[in-house]
Amino acid sequence: MTDQPFILAPATASVQVRIALEPDYNVLNSLSLLSYPEERSGFSEWVTRTATRLSSERDYTHRLIFKTMFSALEPYLGYPGFPAYLDALESANAEAMRDHAIAWMCKHDREHHMEGIEPLEKEVLLNDRSAYLNFIERIYAKKGVEKEGTFEPGYFIEAHALFNDPATMKKRIVSHLREMWEEIAKPEWERVVPMLQESVDAFQQLDFSRMTGLEAVRVVTGRDVSGFWENWPETIIFIPSAHIGPYITRYDNDAETLARVLFGARQPEGARVSSPALSRSELLVRLNALADDTRLMILELLTQHEELCAQDVIEMLNLSQSAASRHLRQLTATGYLVERRREVAKCYSLNPQRVDDTLRALKRFLHAR
Repeated sequence: MTDQPFILAPATASVQVRIALEPDYNVLNSLSLLSYPEERSGFSEWVTRTATRLSSERDYTHRLIFKTMFSALEPYLGYPGFPAYLDALESANAEAMRDHAIAWMCKHDREHHMEGIEPLEKEVLLNDRSAYLNFIERIYAKKGVEKEGTFEPGYFIEAHALFNDPATMKKRIVSHLREMWEEIAKPEWERVVPMLQESVDAFQQLDFSRMTGLEAVRVVTGRDVSGFWENWPETIIFIPSAHIGPYITRYDNDAETLARVLFGARQPEGARVSSPALSRSELLVRLNALADDTRLMILELLTQHEELCAQDVIEMLNLSQSAASRHLRQLTATGYLVERRREVAKCYSLNPQRVDDTLRALKRFLHAR
């Protein structure tokens, strides 16, 4: 589980904003996307292509690490490069890594019940595999396929054995991440750094001094997260990603004083100097959302109806819940749909302004008049 805790801070307070490459967070996040490409449409082509080329053994290990023990990787982040991060991980205490991996499930590390499910005592978690598996299965059931994907017990059975053998757990994590960095992530990082730096440089020209957290997120990511991430700490670091597509993700530090937000690399609205690489990247994200028959049918339906709820879309197009959620999530993330809650249902309406924006962006890119 990789959920980040919400931070209780005044939503109206201004924040300190930094824009940075943050190579360790950036690379680790890109690697994490490889663990579930089939559950998230809209990621970059590199994610899909790379995931399909992994050997079955490497793919299994990758999913094992990122699906079951991602929390073990986070406390050692904060280094200026991924190799330095790996060195820190290798020198870390194995039992401390294990404890970080399971802390979110343990009673003494939580001030409240997670998702309404009673946390476990550390000794119970480690000694009773059935209790651990039952806990994880209830978390998946609570969140549903839409957010966490399918519950696959095999990964968690092996993870439980590794939690009881921290030295082997650490060795397997470090060895796998070093291989992934040297053979897969490093060449891609070197390729995308110039584009990411252009995004950093462009946003560093903006004045964020009077903005609240919500306002800063809206300006940098183009997303309105009110109603989802209301509260922000005193400092936010925005990190452009070449692979996350239209989505954003958030990492909070343990002290709850700093949040990092990864977003699809882009340039500010109305940027004076246009970057061809960034323009191309952002345009691909928008067009990718339209390059699917089902998503186009959803948009067509919403030209005929002022608003539809997810269940309406499921019934009208004869979709499974997971497929409908996947398509609606991508269309919402790219701004073509506006989502709102109506009692317990998610409902959607068309955002024609985003359609117009996309057409204008395509014309600008092609220098049409």
